[in-house]
Amino acid sequence: MSELLSPVVAEEQRSPLQPDRVELADRQKVLIKTYGCQMNVYDSEQMGDALAGDGYEVTGKIEEANLILLNTCHIREKAAEKVYSDIGRFRKFKEDKAAIGQKLVIGVTGCVAQAEGKEILHRARAVDLVVGPQTYHRLPEIVARALNGERVVDTEYATEDKFEYLPNSEPSQIIKRGVTAFLTIQEGCDKFCTFCVVPYTRGSEQSRSVKQIVDEAKRLILSGVREITLLGQNVNAWHGQGPDGNEWGLGDLLFELAKLSGLDRLRYTTSHPIDMSENSKDRLIAAHRDLDIVMPYLHLPVQSGSSRILKAMNRHHTADDYLRAIDRFRAVRPDIAISGDFIVGFPGESEDDFYLTLDLIRQVKYASAFSFRYSSRPGTPGALMKETVSLETASERLQELQALLNMQQYDFNKQCVEKTMNVLVEKPGKRPGQLIARSPWLQSVILNNGTDDIGDIVPVKIIEGSPNSLIGIRV
Repeated sequence: MSELLSPVVAEEQRSPLQPDRVELADRQKVLIKTYGCQMNVYDSEQMGDALAGDGYEVTGKIEEANLILLNTCHIREKAAEKVYSDIGRFRKFKEDKAAIGQKLVIGVTGCVAQAEGKEILHRARAVDLVVGPQTYHRLPEIVARALNGERVVDTEYATEDKFEYLPNSEPSQIIKRGVTAFLTIQEGCDKFCTFCVVPYTRGSEQSRSVKQIVDEAKRLILSGVREITLLGQNVNAWHGQGPDGNEWGLGDLLFELAKLSGLDRLRYTTSHPIDMSENSKDRLIAAHRDLDIVMPYLHLPVQSGSSRILKAMNRHHTADDYLRAIDRFRAVRPDIAISGDFIVGFPGESEDDFYLTLDLIRQVKYASAFSFRYSSRPGTPGALMKETVSLETASERLQELQALLNMQQYDFNKQCVEKTMNVLVEKPGKRPGQLIARSPWLQSVILNNGTDDIGDIVPVKIIEGSPNSLIGIRV
């Protein structure tokens, strides 16, 4: 499992192909299916923007698509295999389109594309193009080549800064994002944890400049965004050039973004414990202490509570280092919610190592967490390690660990009952009159008496806390 963010899957709307709708052949529409993490969600949005200049409109309906892009994740084996399963499903649509004289281009982008390259074309004949995550700004040109019958692979690391080629729209042309948005400020990883493929699929750590980030944030605000989450494989490793010509850290960036009019909330994810150097951490902790716009939430993966296993993982921090970092944040923001990542069943993990992880979880008291059974990834040092934990044992450990984490999340939610908090209204709920909002601690809040507009920040009283969400009433 990578450091990277919480796993999400944005699924396309599945509809039967309608061959009688021949007029769709004249409409350029792209369906983008996203696998994996928030950074892939951000990349999918950027690909949609890049293609918009060539007349493509993003659609959620398969039958409308002239172009299908699968933006892939290579963190876990099942994620990669699902891509090939979906390619097989989309191949039938491509064949049906061809039968009525329409062309459907299928592309694979993202980390599976970067890792497997030309092999995808050999394994899946329905695929027309393969594009790595560092070259999606070249997508319009690559799609044009595919439309001319060429099967294209572009997985070379770009020598140019891809962010310089992102669409820079006028305010009237900005694509609406909703009230929350992701903004990538850092990509790649230099940590080389033995279980992780990210350094091989995303490359070395690269940071965007303050100007690039601020300019994109301003465009997002003009499009109606009120909350921005800064993204990075190691977001607290960000060190971009500031307007004063000096190198800034993440804390400095938060102070700068807090000045932007119209922006109400800031988050960032995901952080690495060894990037909590004293100088950068002091400034980052000051941002949590001094800026109301910075939400009281920290996602700080630890992976294991055993320092011995952390060393085998090449994490470069101990369990005590991790706990000290948590203590420093809680000293200035006692209400901060802590989230983390865990891997069980790593090669060499003993029963004692596993119980050390459970002990760390009990000390931290997590508000939420992501946990996984170890999955060996080809090309990583971990793949060369002898498997010492059986699948059955790893599954049993994962079940025990998740039970503890779920109990802690439920306890955290129950502690919110009877509290009044400001929530950001994000979208309509499933029932008439119901709204879904987001708490400062990233919990989903259901409002059954909601009359507010999407994008409003409103005070609510929490009347019920469930394992996965809160229920509140407008006050």
